[in-house]
Amino acid sequence: MQKESIWITGASGKIGKAIMNRLKKQVDYRVVGTDLDVDITDQDAVEQSMDVYRPNIVINCASLSDAYYCEDHMIEAFRVNALGARNLAAACRQHNAKLIHLSTDDVFCGDGSHGKTEFDVPTPRTVYGKSKLAGENFVKELTPKHLIIRSSWVYGGKGDYISSILEKAERGEEITAPLDQISSPTSTEELAHFIEVMLDKKEYGIYHASCEGACTRHEYARTILHLAGYDPNLEHGTYNEKDGAIATTLLENLMLKMTGIYDMPPWREELERYMGKYIKND
Repeated sequence: MQKESIWITGASGKIGKAIMNRLKKQVDYRVVGTDLDVDITDQDAVEQSMDVYRPNIVINCASLSDAYYCEDHMIEAFRVNALGARNLAAACRQHNAKLIHLSTDDVFCGDGSHGKTEFDVPTPRTVYGKSKLAGENFVKELTPKHLIIRSSWVYGGKGDYISSILEKAERGEEITAPLDQISSPTSTEELAHFIEVMLDKKEYGIYHASCEGACTRHEYARTILHLAGYDPNLEHGTYNEKDGAIATTLLENLMLKMTGIYDMPPWREELERYMGKYIKND
């Protein structure tokens, strides 16, 4: 039986790396990963890569995700997050390949009114969120065989939130985290597992895939410290939002629950599993 060919863009990022690590263990897939060596904003480069790799599935993890950087570099943010997605979507349609496109909860405004389902209308406030929504729209418009996956507070790998908290604790620095930001921490490993399950499913459209439950950044930071053996009181809660507004973006995994395809674990349970492995390998 011929192996499925999978091309992962942004393979050096935290999500791309987790997917690469998982899929390379599977004998049924031939996996190739690219990062800066293939510029997805260059339509010719994308077409040439499709001709060379001839993928059945493209997983787009390439993204400009630093929200503060995006605010100051709008054109670059839209070039990577929107134009890049457009180029991949057009190429996938031409080659009859399935496109799995990684998106974000930042396509919603964070008003905290209720858990956002796949059927709620996105209203992003930030350049990052707007550019990612533009990418989603290109994907939906240009190729029918698409799967858009949104997640929240993704951790795993160097430079993530967990690493930053523990590095400060080790150096004895002050640690603060907002009491007015609420969401669902989700590991790259759990997200990669979900994506692996979806590879051979004839499922298309938008799926939310965040760990179940919610916490504040404050609770998240304290839980990280506790699991790593530090005093949680090293962290102090702060309020960052103006006018007392609570920045809450909870993703309701409605499509997962309707289809029964996959169960995302509770955020604390997954964080405990990840931290046990993280500390062991440290």
